[in-house]
Amino acid sequence: MPAPRRLADTNLVGELHALPSSVGKVRINADSDVEAVTHWLAEYSESPQTLRAYRREAERLLLWLCAEGRMLNDVDRHCLSRFEDFLADPQPRTQWVGPTKPRHHPEWRPMRGPLSPASRRQSLIILQGMFSWLVEAGWVEYNPFRLMRDKSRRLNNQTLQVERYFEQPLWAWFWRWLHRPLPNAHPRAHFERARQQIIFAFAYLLAPRISEMAAAKMGDFYRREGRWWWHVVGKGDKLAHVPVPDDFFIYLTEWRKTLGLPPQPEHQEATPLLRALDGKRAIGDNQLYRLIRACFKDAAKALEDEEGSPAYIAALQSATPHWLRHTAITHQAQAGVSLRYLAESARHARLETTSRYLHTEAHQWHDEQQRHRLAALYPLASSPDKV
Repeated sequence: MPAPRRLADTNLVGELHALPSSVGKVRINADSDVEAVTHWLAEYSESPQTLRAYRREAERLLLWLCAEGRMLNDVDRHCLSRFEDFLADPQPRTQWVGPTKPRHHPEWRPMRGPLSPASRRQSLIILQGMFSWLVEAGWVEYNPFRLMRDKSRRLNNQTLQVERYFEQPLWAWFWRWLHRPLPNAHPRAHFERARQQIIFAFAYLLAPRISEMAAAKMGDFYRREGRWWWHVVGKGDKLAHVPVPDDFFIYLTEWRKTLGLPPQPEHQEATPLLRALDGKRAIGDNQLYRLIRACFKDAAKALEDEEGSPAYIAALQSATPHWLRHTAITHQAQAGVSLRYLAESARHARLETTSRYLHTEAHQWHDEQQRHRLAALYPLASSPDKV
């Protein structure tokens, strides 16, 4: 079967044309499902990261509907269930799944592989919002997500706990691995190692999103009343000022030394924090994503060579850059940072989101469960009494 087309393909727009006659007054200027969805996506034009994520999920649904010979107004409860099954097992695989490629590359595919339960839930959350908007726009008759009997389970974005993070022992090994000497290495290798160290120090100590890391400027770090802060414009264009741990400046100073700069950032220094191999140009989100993923892969290979824990090797192999944010917030919570300040540093709008990173209660529960023992009745080292 041919590869699926992209959201902007002219032929796809034509195939997803036609507005069902049963729909009432349309409140947007659109002649096709693709154009209607494009209007919805335009609402997020000022948040590039959100726009990319939402476009990806909408595109998958539209391409799947096109393959099924359906339109948005045809989506009912049964169709929604089949689409969720498709996300878990996209078939035929050659048509839907492939490696990361530019969007206009002939080998581009809309999926990297089957989606995990958490990713499927997130996809449905996004699409539920899209359908709600399309109902208000008069483009579709109803929101099929309202018919989901187990909607609270499927569409609750607040999972019990964050699980995609590095446990303390694995992170400690990874940090030591990142500081192993590079004997007889080329200057480029030393530059790349210094860049890796500032990237992961930044990610671990300040919990930025990858778009925030790529956009960071040297002058975003500033001193106020003798203390260093990070000025960041984050998700939803929200401005925040985050305290900078002293450890970060150890790595920032070394990184600036590598770049031939003075130890501390100058006032409103507009140069990029993270840079390409020429030491001057900024690196984009996608390049930063690939750099981090490549580092995880190299670390996984090193741990495998050392015959390390298979679970830890698997974690490194599957980790994405967003695991770093989860790891940073989780480890801050484990270090005793209070929920209030944890939420402020993570820049969460709701405390419920931050509470997902608190594993303390689970640890306490596990400790309490150890009170319930068999050893007091039947120690393994002694012979059982006759009953």
